[in-house]
Amino acid sequence: MSGQLFIVSAPSGAGKTTLVRKLLERDREIELSISFTTRAPRPGEQNGRDYHFVSREEFEALRERGDFLEWAEVHGNFYATSRVWLEAEMKQGRDVLLEIDWQGASQVRRALPDAIGVFVLPPSFEELERRLRGRASDDDEVIRRRLAAALGEMRRVDEFDYCIINEDLETASADLQAVVRACRARLPIQKLRHPASFGFLKHED
Repeated sequence: MSGQLFIVSAPSGAGKTTLVRKLLERDREIELSISFTTRAPRPGEQNGRDYHFVSREEFEALRERGDFLEWAEVHGNFYATSRVWLEAEMKQGRDVLLEIDWQGASQVRRALPDAIGVFVLPPSFEELERRLRGRASDDDEVIRRRLAAALGEMRRVDEFDYCIINEDLETASADLQAVVRACRARLPIQKLRHPASFGFLKHED
């Protein structure tokens, strides 16, 4: 497969979703994998754009058939990444991006060791707390739980290939784009995608 798989993970409040959105806006050669879920759509969400919304029975049938690359149960609902769609895209030479947590990232990298992992960190734990409190949508107990979970997630940073410190959004956005461009320029990828450019290097015996 000449397409590359990029995994972006981060704790809640680090700015992962904003960085991914900016990357997709600026780089038309990478596609976002849309997850499957059994939870109900939230107001404004669209099937096929935000998630593939399926029943629990449909989800379990797809899982049993081996269609998922990874799956997890979160707060009573199932979430999964489509193996079938992802592999088809990569076989066509298209790059794919997964926006998932570290546990999903671990499952994916066991199945696809060449996947490129990017972890997004806040500049400090204090800044992460400030951002979470700035949302003004959670009470103190929820924020404490989120911070405890975030600390555990951030300790997994060593499992990833790249780390982006999201202190300044534009700088962090440029860093993520640079990672994607650099990975595309790796010699094995260039040989796969542009064989004609290397044809003249072959020597006759």
